[in-house]
Amino acid sequence: MKFIKKMSGCCIMIVIICFLSSITARAAKSFLEAGDTYLVGLGDILEVQVWNEPDLSRTMGVRLDGVISLPLVGDVVAVGKSIPDLTKILEKKFAELVEEPTVTVMLVESRSRRYYLIGQIGQPGEFSLDYPISILQAIARAGGFTEWAKKDEVVVFRRHGSEEQMLKFDYDAFVKGRNLKKNILVEAGDTVVVP
Repeated sequence: MKFIKKMSGCCIMIVIICFLSSITARAAKSFLEAGDTYLVGLGDILEVQVWNEPDLSRTMGVRLDGVISLPLVGDVVAVGKSIPDLTKILEKKFAELVEEPTVTVMLVESRSRRYYLIGQIGQPGEFSLDYPISILQAIARAGGFTEWAKKDEVVVFRRHGSEEQMLKFDYDAFVKGRNLKKNILVEAGDTVVVP
């Protein structure tokens, strides 16, 4: 009888893992299909290369005022621009200095897209949001729940403009197959609290 109970528990976990994998795959697919473009944010690390002009090429962070500084070009607003748009802007700027410049802009490190986990979590802290991730996956990434965690009272605080939104996630209900839609994707700036 104990063997059957263990097997049914294992089967439930396998179903949950398969479900989570399909959610992540669907989220990544819809993210790509939606044509969402990464927009440069504060603190992001960018590499700007000007072909055959090593003195003009740099790796730099986006300052708190949203600007990057390049030799001879000066300050250029980067925040809110896509990588292709920023590349075009820099090509125009460098065209004043170099004949037919070939500019490449690469995102070296995304520091502007972060989320936070606090409370009864194995490793609370700040995490980068480099790919679509659900609440449950974010908790797993942070080392999972501690022994005294109130798994049925997880809350996500999300800010939209000046409005603060509170979203509830009940882990216990989720693993029993209820409230599956509550395992939403984490967004930049979210704070997940596990009491």
